[in-house]
Amino acid sequence: MSRGSIGLGPELNDYIVKAHGAEHPVLRKLRLRTARMPMAEMQIAPEQGAFLAFLVRLIGARHTLEIGTFTGYSALAVALALPPAGRVTALDVSEEWTAIARQHWEEAGVAKKITLHLAPALDSLAGLEAKGKAGAFDFAFIDADKTGYDGYYEACLRLVRPGGLIAFDNMLMSGEVADRSVKREGVKAVRALNAKLAEDPRVDAVLLPLGDGMTLARRLK
Repeated sequence: MSRGSIGLGPELNDYIVKAHGAEHPVLRKLRLRTARMPMAEMQIAPEQGAFLAFLVRLIGARHTLEIGTFTGYSALAVALALPPAGRVTALDVSEEWTAIARQHWEEAGVAKKITLHLAPALDSLAGLEAKGKAGAFDFAFIDADKTGYDGYYEACLRLVRPGGLIAFDNMLMSGEVADRSVKREGVKAVRALNAKLAEDPRVDAVLLPLGDGMTLARRLK
């Protein structure tokens, strides 16, 4: 779950959230609406949204990729941070969840910046490659099914330009990655990817205790 940063008590977590600039009113509205949903634990924390927005501004991103959109908070945070000509390519499989996303993207005035593909992510990623999009993206955010993370990572390495960033959510899995007695497939997949990223010569990577653990990987070549 990523509705707050791992290891922090509510008081300190709230302090960190308030230490950022004011949350865009549509982001706040979407976050509070999502919090009432049965699958609310899939929502990223507001400090993560602020961090993603900061990163895309920092690297001057214009074309970004998102794998796993849910109700659209992260895509909205990124779209708001992009320049007018910037674009988000968002991948998901749920018409129900992304219908909520579309409503809020429209309300925030960024719907034209976001292209949503509703299909299995690996199919959409292969389609982007087939259309000549290798190296076309400055930034990618992966927040989807954990057993698929390695495949998404490999595709993003081809789609993100050298020097671009790939961000992953839930890389601590509520702390379970450090507990070898936990054998769930999702935890095992993230644990293996953490080990792979630490040794992968294609990227420069860092794991941060933000949300439920965020890893940033910079493509080197």
